[in-house]
This record gives sequence, C-alpha cells and structure tokens, in this order.
Amino acid sequence: MRKSRRAGQVLAILAAVIVVSSGRSALSGEDAAPAAKATTCQRSTFRVVVDVGHTANVPGAESAHGAFEYSFNLQLADAVKQALVASGFTSTVRLITATPPWAGLFERAAQANKMHADLFFSIHHDSVPDNLIETWEYDGQKHPFSDRFRGYSIFISEVNVDRTGSLAFAKLLGRELEARGMHYTPHYTLPLMGRHRHQLLDADAGVYRYDQLVVLRNTLMPAVLLEAGSIVNRQEELELATAERRARIAAAAVAAVEQFCAARAETKPGQKPAPGLASTPARARPVLLAH
Repeated sequence: MRKSRRAGQVLAILAAVIVVSSGRSALSGEDAAPAAKATTCQRSTFRVVVDVGHTANVPGAESAHGAFEYSFNLQLADAVKQALVASGFTSTVRLITATPPWAGLFERAAQANKMHADLFFSIHHDSVPDNLIETWEYDGQKHPFSDRFRGYSIFISEVNVDRTGSLAFAKLLGRELEARGMHYTPHYTLPLMGRHRHQLLDADAGVYRYDQLVVLRNTLMPAVLLEAGSIVNRQEELELATAERRARIAAAAVAAVEQFCAARAETKPGQKPAPGLASTPARARPVLLAH
C-alpha cells in the first residue's frame, strides 16, 4: 500500500513537470526549438522607390565601350523592381524624371516624399575623377577608361531624417552583395580621390558617408544610393552589362529589403524610434555630382 501510494505520487510529480515544462524535453531538459516566428512584414504595402539615376538627356558617365550610365541604371532598376514585385513587394515604384539637375534631383526626392515611400533606393554606376581617366580606342573611337578600380559602393547621408534606417539597409545590402560574390571598392578612402574621398562607415559592407547627395538628404525615409560597379573598368563594364550580373544584384536587393521590412515591422506602435530616426538636421547646400 505504501509503495503504491509513493508510486502514485511520483507519477503525479512527473505529470506536473511535463505540463509545466511544455516545450522542454523530459529526457534531456533542453529547450525544444521554438516555432518559427511568422514575419509581420506587409510586403504588399511596403513601398520601395527604385530611383533610376540620371536622365535620357543627361545620361551620366560614359563607359569604356562608349555606352552611357543611364542605360545601365535603367536596366538594373528594371531588374530590381521586377524581382521585388515577384517577391510580393507589389507597391514598388520605378522612379524616372526627365528634368535635368538641379531641379531634377529635388524633384526625385519630392516625388518619393509625396508617395510616402518606406525606402528610397537609387541606382547608379560608377566612374572615376577626370585625373584618373585614360583613353583607348574601341570600335574606331576613343573612349575613357580606368582599370585601376572595380566593385560596388553604397552611400548614405548622415543628415537624412532617418539616418539609422539608411545605415541599417545599406549594411544589409552590402552584406547580401558580398554573399553573392561581389565586393566593394575601397578607393573612395584614398587621398588620390581628392574632393571625391569619403568616410567608410562599414568596412564589411562597403558603406560610405556622403552627406551632400540631394536624393539622400532630402528624402523623408531611409535612403541609399548604390554604385553597382565601375563602367570605366573595361572588364567590369562587360560583366555589369550581363543579365546574370543584374540578377545577382537584384537578388541581393530583395534579400536586403525583406530583412529590412521585417525588422521595421517589429517596432511596436507607440514605441519611440531609435536615436537619429526623428531628428531633422539643418540642411546645407548640396553638392552637384557628375555621377
């Protein structure tokens, strides 16, 4: 009788332990793997503005093979937009303006602000300062080139109203590009860049600071500018012109947007923004860029 009573007590205790510690292994005591957390990112309403750098009439830098930057920007922006829409970000907008600088730069920012975008993503392709340019002959014509540098670079403005968000997305983008075999160019840190030299904010992701860019400082949402690679580097230009390279960049952009949207969605209503999200800094006159 005493043994039966004790056995009953032991069973009752074991049952209680199993009920209380649901989610833990009764044998090992280890925490069971938690259920996957469903993302709260509302992809269909998260609006990304994909900005096509330059215009058809002011097409930006000339490439080593005689094309112009605008054509590269347009094709890559189309690839990025299509990839985002296919991934559920159906509110994505491709932004093109015909207005040349200066007015066109402010127009881009104003349109993104009017659309209440969640993210501004400007697409460009890189060149180098004039003092680093050489010339070569291709197809019977002389063209500019510089094979000294290759790789992408990412820029943010620390006077953007959401500097923290801009940097967060820039880091995500850079790491996704690196994960797909692309690498950033460090030449913006070199003294030979002169006035085009910039502070490197993240040495893993290739994120630089460029406060004066109009489309980054005047937008009222996180804003990032990507120089996808150098079109004056003769080999890299050929790679940038391929659908395969555009697809890799687009895939990196989608992965970064997915992570950024999910992180933003985790902010609870009424929660104070992280430091830097709500500040409105004084605005100095922006610098007009050749690229």
